[in-house]
Amino acid sequence: MPAYGIAHLYELANHDEVFEYIERIQSTMDPYGGRFVVHGVLPEVIEGDWPGTIVIIEFPDVEKARAWYASPAYQEILPLRTDHIPGTVILVEGVGPNYDASATAASLRAAAS
Repeated sequence: MPAYGIAHLYELANHDEVFEYIERIQSTMDPYGGRFVVHGVLPEVIEGDWPGTIVIIEFPDVEKARAWYASPAYQEILPLRTDHIPGTVILVEGVGPNYDASATAASLRAAAS
């Protein structure tokens, strides 16, 4: 099951250390099969408020996502971003190709009654 690293970055910062972080991040993701799905764009907000931007990175599974985040290579560059850009980062498992939202709704209804 694919997994995603999602970063909601509240403020953008043009800083040499941020540029270095961006230059180096791909090489930290490669050993874990990570790839950018969304990067470097401002979202179109159609409901609510969304300060900042979003980054989405896909991994083959949640174990690889966790291993990447904890890796010495990524931990070495992480302060280059966190020292200059506040935000929230989460890891989340995706759904499979046969996911059926109506089956999830049925399970939720059954559990609620």
